[in-house]
Amino acid sequence: MAEKKSFLKGKKPVTFLDLFAGAGGISEGFLQAYTSDRYFKFILASDINENCELTHIVRYNHQFGLDTKFLTADIMAPDFMPRLLAQLGDVKIDVVTGGPSCQSFSLSGRRKRFDKRDNLFLHYLTVIRKLRPKYFVMENVKGLLTKDKGKFKEAILREIRSIIDDKNIPSFIMFLTRLLDKNASAFVKNCILTKIKMEVADDEAACAERDSYFAILDTQFKAITRKIDYRLSKSNINIATIRHGLNLLRRTDERNAISAAIINEKSQADIDNDFFVNQFNNFISFIDDSTITNTILSAINTFEEFDKSSNDVEEFREMIKLYSYTLDETFSLVKKFAKGKKETEELDRHLEDIRLYRVAKPIVAIAADYGVPQNRERVLFIGCRKDQDLIDAVPPTVTEEERVTVYEAIHDLDFLGNGSVAETYGTQRIIPEFEPLIRRREVQGHISDADETHTFSEWSKIGRFAHRFDFSCEPFYVRSLEDLNNNLFCEAPVLYNHQTSSQSDDVKERLSIIAKHGVYDEDCKVELTQLGLESNKRNYTVLNPRGQSPTVVTMPDDFIHYAAHRAMTVREMARLQSFDDSFVFQGKRQTGGSKRKSEIPQYTLVGNAVPPLMARAIANTILKHIK
Repeated sequence: MAEKKSFLKGKKPVTFLDLFAGAGGISEGFLQAYTSDRYFKFILASDINENCELTHIVRYNHQFGLDTKFLTADIMAPDFMPRLLAQLGDVKIDVVTGGPSCQSFSLSGRRKRFDKRDNLFLHYLTVIRKLRPKYFVMENVKGLLTKDKGKFKEAILREIRSIIDDKNIPSFIMFLTRLLDKNASAFVKNCILTKIKMEVADDEAACAERDSYFAILDTQFKAITRKIDYRLSKSNINIATIRHGLNLLRRTDERNAISAAIINEKSQADIDNDFFVNQFNNFISFIDDSTITNTILSAINTFEEFDKSSNDVEEFREMIKLYSYTLDETFSLVKKFAKGKKETEELDRHLEDIRLYRVAKPIVAIAADYGVPQNRERVLFIGCRKDQDLIDAVPPTVTEEERVTVYEAIHDLDFLGNGSVAETYGTQRIIPEFEPLIRRREVQGHISDADETHTFSEWSKIGRFAHRFDFSCEPFYVRSLEDLNNNLFCEAPVLYNHQTSSQSDDVKERLSIIAKHGVYDEDCKVELTQLGLESNKRNYTVLNPRGQSPTVVTMPDDFIHYAAHRAMTVREMARLQSFDDSFVFQGKRQTGGSKRKSEIPQYTLVGNAVPPLMARAIANTILKHIK
């Protein structure tokens, strides 16, 4: 057993699972975290890629000796939830973490409409609805806050507020029935009640409620059309549009299946920035709820024979719009029917009771504030179940003056030449002007001269788990799950993932010139062009040894080493992310082009990870609040 009994004594486990786990940055941080009476027990991780599974199994099952499970599956697949529940068995999950893939709305690249990953957060929240943990953490790029002028952020918050407490549904429905009996027509009342029942029911019951909802709309539509000429009701294009549009809206499952298939095909064929993309997107838009609804509403407005002053027509229009509302939007509509202060206050009390989760606000966290030598900004949605304390911040563990520098993080790894592989720590390059940057720190970065302190690079070497684990085995590298199952391990060196690419003389000279300029600006590009060394790359960043790195990315040659004037190694990138040196990134070091999407090489594992020290700060914050 790798876990120390002395650590476990007197502490209660807080269970967690990690979705979209990737390399395991969140998992690392949560396993490091603890208080005097609590620690995190790692139950399960999930990702779609086998190399993520391989990296997890080697790290947590072999090195740490844990019995953590890994589910390799697509969270969008219909069988994902049954498979997840089967893996969990009777285990109750206290905390769920995860970062639904953000590539389609990252500020670092072009944003794609109808990318299959755009709605991954909905699938993540489906897990939350089912497991109902005490807390959940959903992290993503800061650009999410401004996507679609803030509408995407609001959509997430509405979906979170739409997760309800089942046991309070009956009392809420009773109150709402009394409220609507007094203040709404029978048609509106029946629509609202049926809509809410449809949203809170399980799948089979929800389908029945949906049929009921459209039966109510059909009845109202027939009542309205009886007042117009019979021949128009049978032949007019506006009436046909309304009738057929309601049929389309009703067939939600069928339309969603078509959209999912087309979006998947678009992704598989890499449809983007070509003459196909708009036609694909236009069709997907055409069968979307909002487009169908707007087309129906336009037909209602265009049909002159409708009595525009009729309350029946106006209510019919509003209840068509209601079908596509989230629960939270439905609750906002209900507030219009509360008359007077007493009814409004009573409705607010019921809404507070029925909502299962609260989010104080999206939290923007900067990795450098938590002892990570990187200015990586992430947005955190920390959902707090209503019986738990609200978390509105993750306190920094270092001051701005204490932030870890690039030189502190990787100076001791600067001994590699061109096209070299290192399996032991070599004799590092000493740069006297930067040596004063190296300072002794507590594990989370606070500068201190106490006995239990080390430099950042020393912490990376000795690891940040000594308080909890004795490794069951030494770190090791293996190429694939098949090799792991056949015990085909590579010999165990001291240092892993520290290899430089073999670069041509032209590439070496190009990087040296960019490093001399310190920035890849127009003056630099002019000199490169004059020397015949111009590059098609849009960006190079020379790392500043005195500061923090920009956001670590998945492309190794985006960064230039401040002294060696070369691309970064996987291990150096991992240091900038705050991974321990004992964390071995498995599989291929890198792959070309589109293969990175499916193979997830080491550089991609590193670049997409949540920095473990930032995850540790999040985890400690939860442990201090959880009941």
